Amino acid sequence: MNTITLNTTNTIPEIPKQGMPITIITGFLGSGKTTLLNQILQNKQDLKVAVLVNEFGDINIDSQLLISVDQDMVELSNGCICCTINDGLVDAVYRVLEREERIDYLVIETTGVADPLPIILTFFGTELRDLTNIDSILTVVDAEAFDEEHFQSEAALKQITYGDIILLNKTDLVTPEKLQEVENFIHDIKHGAKILHTQYGEVALPLILDVGLTPKDQYIAIDDEDTHKHEHQHEHEHQHEHEHQHEHHHHHSDHLDNDGFVSISFQSDKPFNVHKFENFLTEEMPENVFRAKGILWFSDSDLRHIFQLSGPRYTLNADEWPNQPKNQVVFIGRKLDTNEIYTKLNKCLL
Repeated sequence: MNTITLNTTNTIPEIPKQGMPITIITGFLGSGKTTLLNQILQNKQDLKVAVLVNEFGDINIDSQLLISVDQDMVELSNGCICCTINDGLVDAVYRVLEREERIDYLVIETTGVADPLPIILTFFGTELRDLTNIDSILTVVDAEAFDEEHFQSEAALKQITYGDIILLNKTDLVTPEKLQEVENFIHDIKHGAKILHTQYGEVALPLILDVGLTPKDQYIAIDDEDTHKHEHQHEHEHQHEHEHQHEHHHHHSDHLDNDGFVSISFQSDKPFNVHKFENFLTEEMPENVFRAKGILWFSDSDLRHIFQLSGPRYTLNADEWPNQPKNQVVFIGRKLDTNEIYTKLNKCLL
């Protein structure tokens, strides 16, 4: 499930002259996008910020981990945002624009396997071009997990290509030599890339918000060319529930087919045995799992455990349950065997 979380305060700044500003956060699996988003929400001060979170899977883990005061949830289609976004995103943005209490800023967090271009072009290929203003594309890169094989992904390379600012995250976990290696790789892909070093996604907001770095004319030209080329296939009229008429064509990416990523979601109302689950992580986890995350319930604990796995590293952090305990976990990787993972996880349950 994809959700919009609206965070509000009582201060009402001036209405932006160029439409509602939008920041898109992208980055490969486990790079730290949700951590960055939480940093923005913690430090937004008087800004009223709407957040769109997209998950590649049937369970939205990230939305459960966001810092939030007031929530207005809008459900969109499941799956990778750049493949299924079109009508759902346009309608969701209209819902934000039409709110009686105006929103100052929209931040979109894509999935870790998203190609940013179709998302960007969705804004330039609809009436949203006049109502919104894409401010910047922030690409988060995991400095520790990076290696040449890690980026044998069409989506990961495009995330760097279209990033206006590259946030090189987890710099505390690597040597200066590794940091330089990653920077050289980024500059090879994107000459003159603007790179910021971060730890835990911490960055001063004036460096990433209201920076006006997205080359709008470039994307408008791409969209106009695409419209001309595919006009008979992609243009259609869409009636919005509030009697808006907006025509747009669909931008699609074949990167999932090219990269071979799949997502497996597991849920259970029974708790895990912590020792069996840890044995699964260390001894039985399929090698081709790139990323895993979840909300875990262990039989010997009254606390909720937030599970994050990126490459060989994983963390389990405990806090209080805000609702009824249950297990929810998502695995993302290449050519995963659903039955194999389900069988192993079921053996960990009590």
